[in-house]
Amino acid sequence: MILSRYERMIAKRYLLPGKGEGFIFLVAGISLVAVMLGVAALIIVMSVMNGFRAELFDKIVGLNGHAVVQGYGGRLPDWQSVLKETKATPGVTKATPMIDQPLGAIYQGRFEFALVRGMSVDDIRSSSTLSKNVKVGTLNALKPDSGNVAIGSRLAENLGLQVGDTITIFNPSGRTTPFGTVPRQIGYRVAAIVEIGVYDYDKALVVMPIQDAQTLLLMGDAVGMIEVETVDADRVGQILEPLAGKVAGRAVITDWRQMNSSLFEALAVERVAMFVVLSIIVLVAVFNILSSLIMLVRAKTRDIAILRTMGASRSGLVRIFMTVGVTIGTLGTAAGILLGFTFLFFRQSVVNFVQLVTGQNLWDPSIRFLTDLPSKADPVEITIICIMALVFSFLATLYPAFKAANTDPVQVLRYE
Repeated sequence: MILSRYERMIAKRYLLPGKGEGFIFLVAGISLVAVMLGVAALIIVMSVMNGFRAELFDKIVGLNGHAVVQGYGGRLPDWQSVLKETKATPGVTKATPMIDQPLGAIYQGRFEFALVRGMSVDDIRSSSTLSKNVKVGTLNALKPDSGNVAIGSRLAENLGLQVGDTITIFNPSGRTTPFGTVPRQIGYRVAAIVEIGVYDYDKALVVMPIQDAQTLLLMGDAVGMIEVETVDADRVGQILEPLAGKVAGRAVITDWRQMNSSLFEALAVERVAMFVVLSIIVLVAVFNILSSLIMLVRAKTRDIAILRTMGASRSGLVRIFMTVGVTIGTLGTAAGILLGFTFLFFRQSVVNFVQLVTGQNLWDPSIRFLTDLPSKADPVEITIICIMALVFSFLATLYPAFKAANTDPVQVLRYE
C-alpha cells in the first residue's frame, strides 16, 4: 500500500495522541497489547507442544527404536534367523536383539517396580539416549558376568541407591522345585545412574548386558525382541511390511505408533484444539482494533469532511485508516513474536519462579512424562500465526476505512 506524503502525515497524526484524544489512544494501545499477547500465546503454546512431541518421540524411539519384532510369550528362540531377515529388509538401518522384562527391585527392604532391559555391550555404549544422560558412574563397567547394571535416576532416588550399592532384582518366575516355584533374587552392583528425561523410564529402568538378563530370566540363548530402526520413522509400517510376512507365526511387529498410539493421538488432538482456542484470542484482539478505528472515525468526522472538501479522495481516506489499523496489528504481531521467544528462552526459569511463588508443582514429571519443559519453534507455524494476525488486522480495518471514505462533507459541515 503506497501512501502519498499527506496520507503518511495524517496516518502518523492519527496514530499518536492528540489533545483530548487520550482515550482513543488508550483503546488503540490496548488493541496492540491484545494482539501481542494473542500472538505470543500462540507461539509459546504451539512451540511447547511441538517440543513436547519431538522430545517424547526422541526419548521413546531412542530406547525402543522405530519398531520391535517381538516373540510370542516374550521369547524369540530363533532370533538369529529373524535378525538376519530383519537386517536384509530394505530401509532397515539397524536391528538389535534385546530383552525387556518387567520385574521387581529391592534395596534395604524397599520394593519398586523395575523394567529390566538386556542389551549387548556395544549397543549400551553406542546408545546416545543412555551415554549422553549418565548422571553418575560409567557405562563402561557394564560387561557380561560383571554383575554391574545402570539404573534410572528416579529409581535410584526412590530406593536410596548410589553408585556402588547393590540392588536386588526379583524375578517371580524362578526355578520349579518339588516344593513349588522358587523366585530368583540376584544382586547387582549399581555402576551408573542415568536420567533419560522420561519419567516412566527414569523411575524403573535397569540396564544390563544381555547375557546377564538371559541368566536372570532363565532364557538360555533366547531373546525377547529385536529392536529395529529405519530410514524414516513415519514410513516404518510400509518399510517393515515385507518382513511381517516372513516372521508371521514366529513373531509380531509393533511400531512406535502402535506402542504409544493413545499418547500421540491425544497430543495431536490437543495441539489442534489449542491452536483453535488461542486463535480466538487473536480474533478478540482484532475486534479491539476494529472498535478503536470506529471510535477514531467518529472523533475525526469533522477532519474527514474538511479533507474531502480540500480534495482528498475516497481511496486516500481508505488508505489512511487501513494504514492506522494495519500498523497497530503489525506492531502487536512483532511485539508478540519478541515476547514469545523471550518466554521460550527463559521458559524453565519462568516455570520455576511461578512454582516458587504459588507453591504448586506446575510440571510434575509423573504426569507430564518429561522432566523439563521442552520447546521447538516451527518456522512454518510461526509464519502462519503472523500471517493470520496480519490478515485479521487488515480485515478489521475495512469497515471503519470505508465508513470514513463515505462520509458526506456537506452534511457534516452543515451540522458542525
